[in-house]
Amino acid sequence: MAAGLLALAEVIVFVLVAQWIGAGLTVLAALATSALGWALLARQGTKALTELRESARTRRASAGRELGDAGLIAVGGLLMVLPGFIGDVLGLLCLLPGTRSLVRALLVRLISSRLPVGMRPPVRVDSVRTAQMPRRDDVRTSPLVIEGEVLRGPDGRPLS
Repeated sequence: MAAGLLALAEVIVFVLVAQWIGAGLTVLAALATSALGWALLARQGTKALTELRESARTRRASAGRELGDAGLIAVGGLLMVLPGFIGDVLGLLCLLPGTRSLVRALLVRLISSRLPVGMRPPVRVDSVRTAQMPRRDDVRTSPLVIEGEVLRGPDGRPLS
């Protein structure tokens, strides 16, 4: 239903723009925004895929963000390539790095508001091992020590 309403809105906006600047200029504007969409998709898509590949290679924790950016760029490019001025504006918001974070924050808020309360961020994950352990105030022994190795500092950079 939302796609039908968006298509109807696109047709209405297209007719209004055609009445305002003329049919020929409206078609040229639609073709120009499609060409701009292809160019931005190629440039931003290549950059996003490079960042995603680099974060996967270095196993950075921010790989999810890069993956989200790549998805937003793909959706933005598709919206810009398809004819219609409303889709062009939405696609441009997804393609430009400065506004992509706003779109991402809006989508996170929208999706998390539709999740069940127990799954909304921040999510607390319990493991089977910690769930079976007695609580700290019940134990009169020394605290549990988990051996491990610190690979990154608090700033996210690898320790040398």
